[in-house]
Parts: sequence; structure tokens; C-alpha cells
Amino acid sequence: MSDPGTDAEARPEPELLTEPRDGTPDVVTDPGELRRTAEAIAAGTGPIAVDTERASGYRYSQRAYLVQVRREGAGTALIDPIALDGQVGPLVEALTGPEWVLHAASQDLPCLAELDLRPSALFDTELAGRLAGYDRVALGTMVEQLLGYRLEKGHGAADWSRRPLPRAWLDYAALDVELLVQLRDVLVEELRRQGKLDWALEEFEALRTAAPAAPRKEPWRRTSGIHRARNPRALAAVRALWQERDALARQRDIAPGRVLPDSAIMQAATTNPKDDTELLALPVFGGRAQRRLVGTWMRALRSAAELTRAELPEQSPAHDGPPPANRWSDKDPDAAARLAATRAALAEIAEAHTLPVENLLQPDLMRRTCWEPPADLTPEGTAAALRAGGAREWQIALVADTMSRTLKVAAETDSAS
Repeated sequence: MSDPGTDAEARPEPELLTEPRDGTPDVVTDPGELRRTAEAIAAGTGPIAVDTERASGYRYSQRAYLVQVRREGAGTALIDPIALDGQVGPLVEALTGPEWVLHAASQDLPCLAELDLRPSALFDTELAGRLAGYDRVALGTMVEQLLGYRLEKGHGAADWSRRPLPRAWLDYAALDVELLVQLRDVLVEELRRQGKLDWALEEFEALRTAAPAAPRKEPWRRTSGIHRARNPRALAAVRALWQERDALARQRDIAPGRVLPDSAIMQAATTNPKDDTELLALPVFGGRAQRRLVGTWMRALRSAAELTRAELPEQSPAHDGPPPANRWSDKDPDAAARLAATRAALAEIAEAHTLPVENLLQPDLMRRTCWEPPADLTPEGTAAALRAGGAREWQIALVADTMSRTLKVAAETDSAS
């Protein structure tokens, strides 16, 4: 998919921004400063650019360690919710009502909600870029391509729980909201030109009002390399080590991988050490930090070894929904044929509208509909099934007729064979 409305040869060399034009403000750390900052934001005009910085690779929690806000007439504010003990009431009041502009909003909305910060209206520049047909939608790339500026980057994966925050990090954080509203304005015009602005607004509202993701039933099964656990007893060891690690990480507010890497969990689970000495002989476990915890890890392994057969985890647990698509040919060849035909049809629609196919229709909904088609395969029945599955009206308008025909043809072929 090409990037619309651009001409690489005609674009001048982007201007490098190393700090905001108005300078990087001091971090707001006390209630009085917060109140004055909130008053300035409330007195500003237009949409409000919002961003957060987390410490995902360092901390267990996904809380915001810095909140960045920028509005015309108010400038940029950097707010430390940790120093404020999460008490940001004046900011909640100031941000309620105006449209928020975020980039990749789904990453920031959960930690903002923890602070009771929820948008009344939303514009997501990353999602807007996808709908507009841009191949590359990272903030720096879009700002460079559409606005002609290059942002000083490099601290996104830093430990934002560190205090005090270095000045270079604060420059980076402030730049993340420096041009968001300007980028929004350009994308609004591009979406309007393509006739997609209403689609985008519908997507933003669905994102804004989406319920929090339900907790995974068995999160330990996402341990990297778990395919190497080839029997239920080894899976039980993975589960026991994962759960012990998770409890320690939560208690210490440390990222789980910093307590014990997935690779070490898998090595212990597949090697099955019989005592402390054998466990300490394994890579990682022989390190100073792990030597102090060797008793903890061995207790977890022994608890897994003592489980009865009935207590062991299933090797292949039942899925909530259809199985992985690569197994459909063996489990249900007719469903596999429906999926292949639907994928091809939707790919054509997506290409015609310069859209990523995953934005045309959620891949999981497409798979579920093909695995278990609606009883009513008319366009109206297909539309109703898609709507019940969470598809937006603009998506339904584009795909319902085509999916109805595709599923009907597949059903007729099944009957004839």
C-alpha cells in the first residue's frame, strides 16, 4: 500500500526538533502547580494533545509515570502522577469535554483511566494514518512525512519510573505532544479528501468506549518457548514457575522478565532438576540474584511434580472460538474453504479502498464468522452477525454483501459435494 498524497522527491529535508519551540517545561509535582496548570489548560483552545510514558520493561504495573499534555494557548505540561500520588483531580476537570488527540491511543488509555482521565472525544493519529492508507504510521515517520519535522527520539523504552527524570528524556516526552494537533489537522483533511472521515470518527468512538480487555484465563501459556513443554508435567512446571515469578514481580513492582526470564523458566521446566544443585547448574539460575531465590524456584518445581494426573494442565486447552487457522484444513475443510474465499474477497475490497485488511474487518471476527456462519446468509443476516460481533457500521456497509455471497457459494458447494 502506498502512502497517499506524498512525493518523496518533492519534499524538502525535514527540520530536526530536539526540544519544543517554547522550551521544555519543568515537571508538575505538587498540587498547587497542578491546579495552576489545569487552569491554563482549561483556558486554552482547541483539541488537547495527550501522551504518557510508562516503564513496561522495568515495572510490573502499567501505570503512567509521566503524563504529557499540550493545548493551544496553554503550551505543554509535563505532569508526574507518582509525585502527586495519583491525585490529579484538577487535570480530570480540565481535560473533560474537549477532544483528545493521541497516537496509538489503545496503549495510553488504560493507564490514563487509572488516573480517572477519560476522553469525552478522541482522535487517534496512528489509527487515522492506517485508515488513510499510510504504510508507516509511527509518530516520528508521520510527522516527518506530513509535517516536515524530524523528532529527536530514543527514550521510549527508558525506565520512566526513574527519578529525577533526565532533561533529555523530558525533551523527548514534550516533543511527543508538540505536533500532535497539527498532525491531526492534516489527517482530518486527508481523510475527508478520501471520503473516510466518518469511518475514522466511528472507529475513534468505538475505541473510546471499548470495555477493558478481559484478563486471560491462562496467561502463563504465553511464556515464550512453551511449545518445548511436550507433556502435561512439563507444562505444570512452567505454570508453577510462572505463577511464582508473577507473585514476586507484583509484590516488588518489577517486570516479570527481570525477576526470571522466560528462557530460564522453559529450561528448568524441560530439564526437570531434582535438587538445588542441579537447578543452580542451569544458565541464569547460577547468577547471584537467582541463587537467593533457588529455594523458591525449587518449591515451585516440586509442587508441579507432586500434582495428580487430574490436576495437570491440558496439553491443548479448548479454545474460546475457532482453532488456529492453520489447522482448519484438517478439522473442517469446508470452513477452511470459506475462510480462504472470504480472505481473498476482503483483500480485494481493502485494496480498492486503500485500507489494511485488518482495519476493514477485525481478523478474529472474520475467522469466527467463517468457522460458524450465520443461519441467515442474506446480506441482512450477515450484517446482523457482523454487528453482533462488534463490526462498525462502515465496515458492515463495505463487506456484508460480499461476505454473504462468498458464504452462500461455499455453502452451495458443500451441499453439492
